[in-house]
Amino acid sequence: MFVFTLVVLFVLFILYKLLLIVPMREVNVIERLGKFRVVLQPGFHFLVPFIDRVAYRHDTREEVLDVPPQSCISKDNTQLEVDGLVYLKVMDGRLASYGIENYRLAAVNLAQTTMRSEIGKLSLSQTFSERDSLNESIVREIDKASDPWGIKVLRYEIKNITPSRKVIHTLEKQMEAERSKRAEITLANAEKAAMINLSEGERQEAINLSEGEKIKRINEAKGTAAEIAIVAKAKAEAMALVSSALAVEGGNDAMNMQLKEQFIGQVGKVLNEADVSVVPAEMAKLEGFFEGMEQVTNTVKGGRS
Repeated sequence: MFVFTLVVLFVLFILYKLLLIVPMREVNVIERLGKFRVVLQPGFHFLVPFIDRVAYRHDTREEVLDVPPQSCISKDNTQLEVDGLVYLKVMDGRLASYGIENYRLAAVNLAQTTMRSEIGKLSLSQTFSERDSLNESIVREIDKASDPWGIKVLRYEIKNITPSRKVIHTLEKQMEAERSKRAEITLANAEKAAMINLSEGERQEAINLSEGEKIKRINEAKGTAAEIAIVAKAKAEAMALVSSALAVEGGNDAMNMQLKEQFIGQVGKVLNEADVSVVPAEMAKLEGFFEGMEQVTNTVKGGRS
């Protein structure tokens, strides 16, 4: 019974050494008597017991490696602490096994040195604004150097870029100065716009006043002209009527009577309002004055005849 058990265990051990199942996510590197034989892909395989052995197992899925923070100096001599993530994948199991001792550690160290080199080519502001181009440059350099290792660097992502405390303090002061500058510029532009609007308003007001004054003067001139024309027309019509009345028999006597009445009325008004008497007050003298005027008128008419 004991011998049977030993035989069964020996058979199971032989089968364990003979049969190999490689999972879907792995590749296995097989050595025969210490020498590389083949890279087994996922599936069921047979091995020669005690001769073939699985030397290395590699995960073929994409791996994410954390790149620890490190101190870098930018182009403008600013000290920064930068960390990131590197994504890689095993493409060749043989090279990943024999091309380098530890491709994960090598990839992380290479990412650090490449990152220091690339950041040294950029200024502080460029490291923040050009992350994508920086990541592409790091991936390109790492992938070129890691090609003999049988791995493929898919991408690199910078997680944090942290300046020193002194630089942060300087940047805060710079941002405050920039905000103050923008505020002053905004206020100056607002004041300028207000002055322009005010001057435009005053200019438009002056134009409107001048236009109104112009229209007012034109209307006044037109009114004065119309008034003069009406008065002149009325005077002309009055003169025509007077001339017609004088041409009628007895017209001169009527005109003389009218003039006498008007003269007497004006003289009475002057005598009542004036403080000093400027004309004779005796009515007899007035009558003699009008008789003299009548004689002069008759003499003029006789001369015309």
